[in-house]
Amino acid sequence: EGSESDQGHRQDQGHDGTARGLMERVDYERLRWRCIRRALLELDITLTRFLDGGEFDKLNGEQQQAFVELADMEDYDLWDLLTGKAEIDDPRLTSIVEMLRKS
Repeated sequence: EGSESDQGHRQDQGHDGTARGLMERVDYERLRWRCIRRALLELDITLTRFLDGGEFDKLNGEQQQAFVELADMEDYDLWDLLTGKAEIDDPRLTSIVEMLRKS
């Protein structure tokens, strides 16, 4: 009873107020921390801009998991993928790498 809303708690919502749903807020904040604390400033900027710009929130669950896998890569391996110096072996990562290149 009471006037509870079906929209969920504020802490479970994305930057624009929409329900994140696919990833818990704590997991998102951990991911963001991993993206900010890179050895390469270029990666820090690219990954954080993608997260903070709302592009991550538009991804489905499988795409979000692919982004997490990319964020877990070593800096120079990831940078080589983003700059096209290395080939993408995993087709699940291709669309995310392309999005990151454009961002």
